[in-house]
Amino acid sequence: MSLRIAVKPELLRWACERSGRDLDALTERFDKLPLWLSGQAQPTLKQLEELAKATYTPFGYFFLAAPLEERVPIPDFRTMAGKGSSRPSPNLLEMIYICQQRQDWYRDFARSMGDRALPFVGSAKLGDDVVDTARKIRDALSFSLETHLEGAHVVRCAAQLHRMRR
Repeated sequence: MSLRIAVKPELLRWACERSGRDLDALTERFDKLPLWLSGQAQPTLKQLEELAKATYTPFGYFFLAAPLEERVPIPDFRTMAGKGSSRPSPNLLEMIYICQQRQDWYRDFARSMGDRALPFVGSAKLGDDVVDTARKIRDALSFSLETHLEGAHVVRCAAQLHRMRR
């Protein structure tokens, strides 16, 4: 006899929706999914683990009192056809969290190596001129756009020579 797990149908529905996967495709894989979503049946532990993988949902989320309202933890400028995106995908959220962890790690590492914060970090405001802000950052980093473009040209030429030698 398999252990059945009591999961609220709204949490199962939320997991399916947030995954962005087609409900018919999930039903092909989990034939009892319609019964789970209606509350007429409960998945086994193994089925729930598999559904968590298929919907990119952390297993523990199925035991919450209510579905989470997941928001992008950074300014969200994504649009499609002029409209903002309604829900971040699990992949997007995971990538943002990974990048934030890496930024935190590097900040700690840089501080431990004696690096100081760069003076332009946090100096720009949302309404500032973009071109002027980029110039200030280039100046602070002693980054020459001309030198960069020359370097890119050298790289392109070297790649072209390499292809010609083949």
